[in-house]
Amino acid sequence: MSILRKLRCITVDVTGTLIAYKGELGDYYCMAAKSVGLPCPDYKRMHEGFKTAYTDMAKRYPCFGYAAKMPNVDWWRSCVKDSFVKAGYEYDDETFDKVFKRIYSSFGSSAPYSVFPDSQPFLRWARQKGLTIGLVSNAEYRYQDVILPALGLNKGSEWDFGVFSGMVGVEKPDPRIYEIALEMAGNVAPEEVLHIGDSMRKDYIPAKTLGMHALLLDRFKTKDAESWRQAGAPVFPDLVAVQDWLAKEDNVAARLN
Repeated sequence: MSILRKLRCITVDVTGTLIAYKGELGDYYCMAAKSVGLPCPDYKRMHEGFKTAYTDMAKRYPCFGYAAKMPNVDWWRSCVKDSFVKAGYEYDDETFDKVFKRIYSSFGSSAPYSVFPDSQPFLRWARQKGLTIGLVSNAEYRYQDVILPALGLNKGSEWDFGVFSGMVGVEKPDPRIYEIALEMAGNVAPEEVLHIGDSMRKDYIPAKTLGMHALLLDRFKTKDAESWRQAGAPVFPDLVAVQDWLAKEDNVAARLN
């Protein structure tokens, strides 16, 4: 029997798998600063400052402040302010508030993202095959409510349910986020689910640990892809290749039956 015929559900990672960041972080921080008459921050310092600030916030208040019941906007306000400070920029409260509002609204829209051209066709094809489609992502609620719909990836036409860390309080690589996905898919068995992602640590290993099928996308030709293959993970360049593989396997199985 082909893998496609065994499946009832496909779960998919979002960033790096269905969508990608557009431009650089510095572009959006620069535009925000210039909008209030400030000079453009240094891109490299801003990038490093953000990485450190985000890591610190994620450790102190994981899942975008879920357990602390911290409002999403407050989590990001602290993260962005600390990013500027670590990059060497300190603004008065009134100025920072204006800059932050511009950054927060930008990243709550479709502007900083692009959707891969094969994402929508693949998701629709899978749903037409009768499969339930779930999204599993370390992201906050705006992905579900604003960003994905603005990019043409809508609940009900491209996907059926979403498991977002900021909404469930669990994040990858914790296998519990995949257990939640199995429940939301209708309590399906792990062996009836295929997970597609772009991280060995966050996607492939925890999904396989639960007994799910899993594969990885290497959209950006990363150095890690060869080690993924050596570890036994199926690796594909894009979702077109995944669809072709699933359809081919199914056709072969149909001829053998």
